[in-house]
Amino acid sequence: RGPATLESAYAEHTHMVLLPTRGHGPLTLAPNVEVERLGFGTWAWGNKLLWGYDEAADPVLEAAFRRAVAGAPLVDRRRFFFDTGDSYGTGAREGRAESLLGRFRREARARRRVAIGTKLAVYPWRLRGEDFEDACRASLRRMGESRMELVQAHWSAANFQPWQEPALWDGLARCYEAGLAGAVGTSNFGPKQLRKANAHWASRGVPHSANQVQLSLLSTLPLESGLLEASSELGVTPIGYSPLALGLLSGKYDADSVPAGPRGVLFRQLAPGLAPLLDTLREVSRARGKSVSQVAINWVMCQGAVVIVGIRTPEQAADNLGALGWRLSKAEQDALTEEARRVPKKATQNIFQTA
Repeated sequence: RGPATLESAYAEHTHMVLLPTRGHGPLTLAPNVEVERLGFGTWAWGNKLLWGYDEAADPVLEAAFRRAVAGAPLVDRRRFFFDTGDSYGTGAREGRAESLLGRFRREARARRRVAIGTKLAVYPWRLRGEDFEDACRASLRRMGESRMELVQAHWSAANFQPWQEPALWDGLARCYEAGLAGAVGTSNFGPKQLRKANAHWASRGVPHSANQVQLSLLSTLPLESGLLEASSELGVTPIGYSPLALGLLSGKYDADSVPAGPRGVLFRQLAPGLAPLLDTLREVSRARGKSVSQVAINWVMCQGAVVIVGIRTPEQAADNLGALGWRLSKAEQDALTEEARRVPKKATQNIFQTA
């Protein structure tokens, strides 16, 4: 079904496919800070449970970071968003991702090309605005910085501890007002909660510039809920995470080949129904001369979002960068979207995702 659909689209819209397509322009991360549509996430840095982190591989992570920000400084003036969080790192390694990212940025020749945003965990013991401000200061100490471009709420408290939400909003505002961050952001906020938080910060003159949400061909809730429309109305840049659905859309796995560990359990549930969508991704990949991952990432960019992808090896960073500089045609987007609609079982939504 996938290739046939795409071939029909090509036949109908051949001029869209054959003409060169321009890449995506940068988006605003914070006042006076524009970043490329491709950003990098550090969830795996320090996470042994899900990603098998090993400290011995830190030099490989640094090489991946350097590959991501490499470029001729006088010619290439792009900036890239690096996303992290104070809870990234399992057990005693909590905060490891922030420490590594801060060190890599300090030691990099292309420091200016890196814009950092950390997410503060909404732990139940953080009950006052001061608690979130203190957490932000701790994050900055781990990174060896005095200020970051963006500080974000890792999730909304609305679903489980709604009484904590005012402290969260106040805490992020305090971070901005204290000069610790250039703007505030949210993560896993739906359109209703996004408007509430935005109104609070607007009343205090605090720029609310970004909202992270799970967005991929297997997670299209932001397109269906009105979230992207609300973000555009409020001037909030959408940031799409998990564009490859933990690797399901990378083209590396299928029903007969899944990764080990917890991801393998999820893959076994979803992979059997993915064949037509993966066939379509591969068809576009061949036609474009791009990797399957690059096609899946570019589809998310086409939805108007900055896309954050995992970064663990230089090769992975190089492949991800190949998603920049071009744009899927409408025919290609429509073919992929149609196959995604037909997938019988989609990616599980984040439990903290609000309305």
